[in-house]
Amino acid sequence: MANLNVKIPSLRLNDGTSIPLLGYGTGTAWFKSNAAGGTDRKLIDAIKTAIKLGYYHLDGAEVYNTEDELGIAIKESNVSRDKLFVTTKVITNIKDIPSAIDTSLKKLQLDYVDLYLIHSPFFASSESDLQSAWAAMEKVKAEGKAKSIGVSNYFMPDLVATMKTATVTPSINQIEYHPYLQHGGPNGPLLTYMRKHNIANSAYGPLTAVTKAKPGPCDGVYAEMAKKYYVSEGEIALRWCIDQDVVAITTSGKEDRLSDYLRSMTFKLNPKEVNDIAGAGEKKHFRGFWQNKFDKDDRS
Repeated sequence: MANLNVKIPSLRLNDGTSIPLLGYGTGTAWFKSNAAGGTDRKLIDAIKTAIKLGYYHLDGAEVYNTEDELGIAIKESNVSRDKLFVTTKVITNIKDIPSAIDTSLKKLQLDYVDLYLIHSPFFASSESDLQSAWAAMEKVKAEGKAKSIGVSNYFMPDLVATMKTATVTPSINQIEYHPYLQHGGPNGPLLTYMRKHNIANSAYGPLTAVTKAKPGPCDGVYAEMAKKYYVSEGEIALRWCIDQDVVAITTSGKEDRLSDYLRSMTFKLNPKEVNDIAGAGEKKHFRGFWQNKFDKDDRS
């Protein structure tokens, strides 16, 4: 275990809010298919461990069915609310966003969340559906129930449709992002559009190239850089995101692993190294989530 006392840097969003560039996720391995299974004490303790280590950015969602655990962990951690950056997302109750945010806040035992996201655009059958949902999100922000509002898993057509009637620009788009899914790269249509409108990129699955997508063309590049910086390949993967101002969301139930991930705050990749990883990643395509929504070779 690294036993580091480091501060996770933040990124300033288009609404003036600052978001920590490394967050602790309560989905994936912690996901519960329904809320009837009772409280997961292991998750509560894992979140408390993350907070203790300095992970103040906590990422949840109603569909994970873990908001209760997140709320309990926050309360038991005794960390002041203003230190924390809490995200949750709506999709299960997307047709009634005002009720959904109130339910989430009750479970989280909070008066507001720092970031509220529409979890995916796939609920919509028309541009109007996207626009109506975003109008409801804007009301959540206006009522002070979320400091920032954004989206997740949106592609350029979804953002374009939303922006046609938006009075508040989404602050962030949380997408699967790693070297094997770069969405066309920095000059591709999605990331170009986000950059034009100052919509930040947040990555879930940032460790994919060093975990479930192995082996692959990034293996040697990661290994070489890990040796150079005396860190793990996972920490190189996180740093690759952070050095592009991409907010990285990761998780683990192991304290030593979470501690080691903080070593990604102790060094920086140079621009060539960032480009080398990107270049290697372009030689392989791997999508870990939402495969049923895309053609096998769709890299958008």
